[in-house]
Amino acid sequence: MKYSYSRIDSFKNCPYKFKLRYIDELITYDDYEPQDALKLGTALHTALEKGIQTAIQEYYNSYPIISDLHINEAMKLEHLIEKAIKLLPEGEHEVKIEDDDFVGHIDLLVPVDNDVYDIYDFKYSNNVDKYMESEQLHLYKYFFEKCNPGKKIRSLIYLIVPKTMIRQKKTEDLYQFRKRLLETLETMRPTLHYIDYNENKVIDFLFNIKHCIECEDFEKNQTKLCDWCEYQAYCENGEELNIMNLPSTARVEVEKASKKKIWIYGQPFSGKTTFADKAPTPLNLNTDGNVKYVTMPRVPIKDEITTEGRMTNRKFAWDVFKDTITELEKGSDFETIVVDLLEDVYEYARVFVFDKYNIEHESDSGFGKGWDLVRTEFLTVIKRLLNLDYNIILISHEDTSKDFTKKGGDKITSISPNLNEKVAKKVAGMVDVVLRAVEDNGKYTLDFKSDEFTFGGGRLQGVTAKEIDSDWDALCKIYDEAIGKVEKPKTAHQQKVEDFKNAQQAEPAEQVEEPTTDAEPEQTVEEAPKRRTRRTRN
Repeated sequence: MKYSYSRIDSFKNCPYKFKLRYIDELITYDDYEPQDALKLGTALHTALEKGIQTAIQEYYNSYPIISDLHINEAMKLEHLIEKAIKLLPEGEHEVKIEDDDFVGHIDLLVPVDNDVYDIYDFKYSNNVDKYMESEQLHLYKYFFEKCNPGKKIRSLIYLIVPKTMIRQKKTEDLYQFRKRLLETLETMRPTLHYIDYNENKVIDFLFNIKHCIECEDFEKNQTKLCDWCEYQAYCENGEELNIMNLPSTARVEVEKASKKKIWIYGQPFSGKTTFADKAPTPLNLNTDGNVKYVTMPRVPIKDEITTEGRMTNRKFAWDVFKDTITELEKGSDFETIVVDLLEDVYEYARVFVFDKYNIEHESDSGFGKGWDLVRTEFLTVIKRLLNLDYNIILISHEDTSKDFTKKGGDKITSISPNLNEKVAKKVAGMVDVVLRAVEDNGKYTLDFKSDEFTFGGGRLQGVTAKEIDSDWDALCKIYDEAIGKVEKPKTAHQQKVEDFKNAQQAEPAEQVEEPTTDAEPEQTVEEAPKRRTRRTRN
């Protein structure tokens, strides 16, 4: 195992967190929070390397839908990075250092003389003191010089880009808040901080590697940082809502992942249920009774009321839904499971939780606990469903009641599923693709469009179509294209070679002459080094 600064720092802060992340290899689903530190940090590095607009677009692309809060964060980045760029000299970004025990990446390596360099590291933070005491740049200097004999590091420098956490007041509209935000940003300045090299920092790091290797119990270290830990619920309560085990490093054959997990939303009568009816051997878990004109079998998901004498017994719709999933886990002849409608199922989970905890609203339990209880109940069961070996189609109505405001003040209508935003983002992370069903003058299509105001997206990479007919076979072709089964158009050179081979096969061998061509021979182009995508450094 190679050790990085971030890996050992994780061990120092909490050995149990280190175990969950690096030994048990547990990861969490994305919360898609606008102020996600990793996404903002990545945007900062991208902006300083590739430019502000590229960084902001990549920041937007990392979310299924953009709200006013995301635009606020982009405004902060735009104004602060303009100032930060002016502080940096020219140099090489993302320089990898690696030896037998250590791996790291220098944010910016700047040559100052023959074989003499300065190291810059970028931080989007207000905690300057923490970084001034950090081991990180000391390690970079030591291991860079060790891996590059004859080269020296002159200066170790942090570029600190400050954060502002001001929020919109209840007395402010969005225009007033953003005006105040810009006024605040005008007063803020990124700064450079020089630190003196201390070899004891390297020695401490090496000792911590030894402690890490020898550690057996990996005890929990509960501090105020626990509130920002992605494993908090799992650590404190044993909840496994957002946790999944990583597989082995062996590559998986994409063709074997034949089951499709999709989420379709749209206006009423846009063809959602009709599309699902065309899927292989479907079973509809139906909540609204709108299945009169489709042929698939259905299980009504609703409260079941029975009476015994004067006693009335009620089985919640949520229990009916869970019992159905339990039966499906045993196996069946169905190939496709349709949940129609997903937002109704979420409401059933709410009612179940309200009854269980004797509350009338999520806010009754205080400090947002009620919302967490409902989300946990709902998402845990939906994850069970999506883990089944069936095609899964989730169906929702469309919500166009939300607006957000661009920086220029233009109002944009948000198009998204009719589901709680936090829950919707979680569900989107569990399916292959989110599609919008559209009906236009009798033509029914499924829209792949995903932009700043349309909820969508997915894992189907390399798909060229923006929309398809509302048909199961058309969707299957999109999946085939994504995994490379669809033959791509040949280049002119490939077509010319193929034509020549065909001509050879069509004529007797003695009549075949050596082909001549005026085309210039293809030049071998040296492949550019692949740029590393900045994620959590292990």
